[in-house]
Amino acid sequence: MSEEEVQQPVEEVISTLENVSIDDWKSFKIDKLAGALALAQREMGSVKKTSTNPFYKSKYADINDCLEAALPALSKHGLAVTQGNEFNNTEGYYITTMLIHDSGQWIKSKIRIPLTNKKDAQEIGSACTYGRRYGLAAMVGLAQVDDDANKTVNERKV
Repeated sequence: MSEEEVQQPVEEVISTLENVSIDDWKSFKIDKLAGALALAQREMGSVKKTSTNPFYKSKYADINDCLEAALPALSKHGLAVTQGNEFNNTEGYYITTMLIHDSGQWIKSKIRIPLTNKKDAQEIGSACTYGRRYGLAAMVGLAQVDDDANKTVNERKV
């Protein structure tokens, strides 16, 4: 075998190993992902608040608002977001957000969403979109003002 014939498989193995993780929250290397995310963040606009919470009479950015603010810039720089959910009877409900670069590099984050004892379809659906919104915002650096939580904190001070 020539040196060139040996070098090709070695480079393929090294390339594959670069995307293997020793951590459970990121690929082994994230340099390409980090560079692409930095470029995407420069282009992301602010999140427009188009939804109203009738309970607190406040405006907020729903999951669609967050996706509209993030996806064009992420896609332009070879980044994709995927989100999944998991329910565990003893630990609760979880949303996992994963940011993937076209190089194969990735980072992920898991958020636990508290549920009441009700656990019906409405509550699960609400928890899912709530977790997706906060998971996405945290993962890609979207700034949003949480009017609902701020109002709750202010009410507790009174």
